[in-house]
Amino acid sequence: MLWAYRLVFPGLLALTSPYYLWRMRRRGGYGRHFSHRFGATPPLPPKSPGVPRVWLHAVSVGEMLAIGPVLAGLREAGAEVYLTTTTSTGYARARELYRPQVLALGYFPVDWWPFSRRTWARVEPDLVVLAESERWPEHLAQARARQVPVVCVNARLSDRSHRRMLRLGPWIAGLLFDGVSRVLAASAQDAERFKALGVPADRVTLTGSLKREVDIPRLSETERVRLRAELGFPPPNLVLLGSSTWPGEEAALVQALLAARGRGLAVSLLLVPRHAERRDEVRTMLERSGLRFHFRLQGDAPGEVDVTVADTTGELRRLTQLADVAFIGKSLAPHEGGQTPVEAAILGRPLLHGPRMSNFREISRELDLAGAAREVEHSSALIAAVTDLLGDAKRRERMSSAARTWGESGRGALERTLTALREELARETPLPSRPEAG
Repeated sequence: MLWAYRLVFPGLLALTSPYYLWRMRRRGGYGRHFSHRFGATPPLPPKSPGVPRVWLHAVSVGEMLAIGPVLAGLREAGAEVYLTTTTSTGYARARELYRPQVLALGYFPVDWWPFSRRTWARVEPDLVVLAESERWPEHLAQARARQVPVVCVNARLSDRSHRRMLRLGPWIAGLLFDGVSRVLAASAQDAERFKALGVPADRVTLTGSLKREVDIPRLSETERVRLRAELGFPPPNLVLLGSSTWPGEEAALVQALLAARGRGLAVSLLLVPRHAERRDEVRTMLERSGLRFHFRLQGDAPGEVDVTVADTTGELRRLTQLADVAFIGKSLAPHEGGQTPVEAAILGRPLLHGPRMSNFREISRELDLAGAAREVEHSSALIAAVTDLLGDAKRRERMSSAARTWGESGRGALERTLTALREELARETPLPSRPEAG
């Protein structure tokens, strides 16, 4: 069915381009290196005999943070790495974290034959590594034509993607998996879903989630005090965190703040919207609340505030360490999927989340059963749960301890992933050139 995809894709690209160009402009940062998307990769040095070249792709900030240990492991195995991402925020984070460690950093090409083929001809990888849910038919077709193995690491399938693929039938699964050599599944549920879609069992390995392997630098007490001052939070106050929130959730958390204060609790609210470009929308909501607020992009808070909005990128790990209770965003109706609760759990934060955590269903269920998290059905339940938790220090400590224990129990995914990648590298002998895909 590749021929049908190649015929249909240009039309779909033309239809959807106005929306995606508008979204890129709204989020900002996409103008630079835009030509990468059409196959004009950054300059790459000639390949060295005996040195495998790996094309590693991670779509955005969360995936970019998770693949750090994988990148380090590939380099220790003697490979050189070309790293790509899709979003401007992912690109900025990759440049900050990994630029000295990679051959080059670029944007992933639009998945149309001329652009993909041009990129492949320039990169000439010996192994392709895709993070999480990134699987593009043309990209995989180019790998298959060149006989280049493709490994999906931390691979997962959301409820929505799984239902869609089952509905569309085996031909769509063929497009998305025929070029994949190995699937390293993030959970047992994901592994079974890949098999149900037709991926042979001998190509699916349960490695566990790389996001439970992250090494998060802990703030010292001095750093915590300084960060609280920057945010405008007085030392006695508890901190309620809205982690990667979506529209409507910020307003619910403001109501939770007011309810907690109505119970006599000293509380500050830290909002970290999933998309920083929503700052004007959030500002309008806060102006109506009558609360004192500050946006972090403006610098340090001028004094004490009730609410700080972290409209910056790449700070969530640091900011989470101030939280006494954390709510995980994109989990209340009408939103669906949920943002990751993993890093907050590893940091030992008591967690609240809505019922719509389909992207992290198994993880959220584990956290609930462990006593590290609590599900709230709707905004009113969230307000009540926040007030109860903030007023119960002993319960917060029990949840915190359970979250840390859960985090420690997930170790081992990185080594299992690196073992599989080393096996693939050992099978490959880098060649001066490979046949081009048709």
